[in-house]
Amino acid sequence: MQGENFTSSEGEIKVSFGYQCNSHKGIPCSAANGCAIRLGSEIPRTGSFSCLSGAALSANATLANTNICNGLIGAEILPSLDSPNSFRRVPSSPSLSRLDILSSSLQSSMSNLSCSPPSPLDSPETDSFLAKPMSAPSRSDSFLNAMEVQVAGGAAGEDRVQAVCSEENEWLFCAIYDGFNGRDAADFLAGTFYETIIFYFNLLDWESKQDVPRAPNALDENGPFEYFLDDGTVVSEARIDSTKYASAESLMKKSANPKMEVSSDSFRHGVLDSLQRALSQAENDFLYMVEQEMEDRPDLVSVGSCVLVMLLHGKDLYTLNLGDSRAVLATYDEGNDMGQSERLKAIQLTDIHTVDNEVERTRLFHEHPDDSMPVVAGKVKGKLKVTRAFGVGYLKKKKLNDALMGILRVRNLISPPYISTEPSLNVHKISRSDHFVIVGSDGLFDFFSNEEAVKLVHSYISSNPYGDPAKFLVEQLVIKAAHSAGFSKEELMKIPAGRRRKYHDDVTVIVIILGTSHRTSKASTCV
Repeated sequence: MQGENFTSSEGEIKVSFGYQCNSHKGIPCSAANGCAIRLGSEIPRTGSFSCLSGAALSANATLANTNICNGLIGAEILPSLDSPNSFRRVPSSPSLSRLDILSSSLQSSMSNLSCSPPSPLDSPETDSFLAKPMSAPSRSDSFLNAMEVQVAGGAAGEDRVQAVCSEENEWLFCAIYDGFNGRDAADFLAGTFYETIIFYFNLLDWESKQDVPRAPNALDENGPFEYFLDDGTVVSEARIDSTKYASAESLMKKSANPKMEVSSDSFRHGVLDSLQRALSQAENDFLYMVEQEMEDRPDLVSVGSCVLVMLLHGKDLYTLNLGDSRAVLATYDEGNDMGQSERLKAIQLTDIHTVDNEVERTRLFHEHPDDSMPVVAGKVKGKLKVTRAFGVGYLKKKKLNDALMGILRVRNLISPPYISTEPSLNVHKISRSDHFVIVGSDGLFDFFSNEEAVKLVHSYISSNPYGDPAKFLVEQLVIKAAHSAGFSKEELMKIPAGRRRKYHDDVTVIVIILGTSHRTSKASTCV
């Protein structure tokens, strides 16, 4: 089956984009579906990615537009993200105007560094900054800011995908939001989370320069978290002191200095902490909005999303995840011939947060000693297979659960929250042995193991160096799903979204090819 291709007007892949930055000859990147590479000025690089492609396929039927926040987020943001064919060059966001429409906390965070207004949703997990007013951090401080960035994104069923990169500043941001019970939580993340992360990276710089003690958050309260150091060893840290962070600005200026290595490790801690703080902020904002609207839309209390964010900065690859999406690294055994695919290993960089994970099951029972049935019929309280997720407020707050009627309401909600918003956080140092990374929603891994996905991508890019490995992987999934159902691929693709969910889930895939040779500044643009 490998190598087969297909097109279908009834069920074509709705999201496909590509960004090629390793060819100084301006060779078209077919990932962009009829788009060509515009060659720009050649700039020396020390970053670690050379090509990115993304593809997605719908299986779930969803509403055309979200009603979140009275339609403001849907009306103002999402149409520009839906199913583009290529990256486009845009100025880095000049303001937090997208977040200003929220009736929650980020506005006040900018003015006095305090979080959401007091509400029944406040919890010990909520960040609490300084009470007295002071100036907000400048948006120009963080390394994630840039004069120009390349962006792409899209919607496929209840999945949302984003990619933002700046070659000049040597970073790449990718995110997959796998929504469930509706698209509202994934829409919210697609519309706001990237800028929330920027805000907290700016705050990291501001705190380091102002010598401001960092507020306690989930990294402190929930004990140690693990991350990978440069030598591959795993380190546990119970507490992080933000006053010891190296600022992003100073790190960018001095990163070539080997004496900055200690500061670099401190900076990595700061990045991980900022990602978690941004997620906590987004969760507070979303649940606050849900509480305001649940009288008109009680279904919002059950809407949630898995979250997978990958940030490649220089040679550091950071991951944040909630739920069952995965980031898988393809790497060669050291000392072996890099031309032999059988020596390519698949290393999963993210945890899987489901009840099938014995560690997660044990954690649930440990955190709910007074509840003899936190897991019912293989699901958390009989409702959800994932154990960590964004949103899904009815499994976190009694008040939100009470908004549901009849069989939708959770019986015996003894000790909420039952779904955690504490993410897994990791940083991996890219080496010369690392070849590519596959970032995918769980729909991909319903059909392919990590090793199978890596083998398919390696085989494809070996024979199609300027092709679209993400789209190829999705096409191979369709072929396999059709075969499993006894259909031809054409017959399966003719089944409309909604009914096709019986045969496969929404699928979103990003493939990042690692490497730095012949890096050039250019963007794919439609022709």
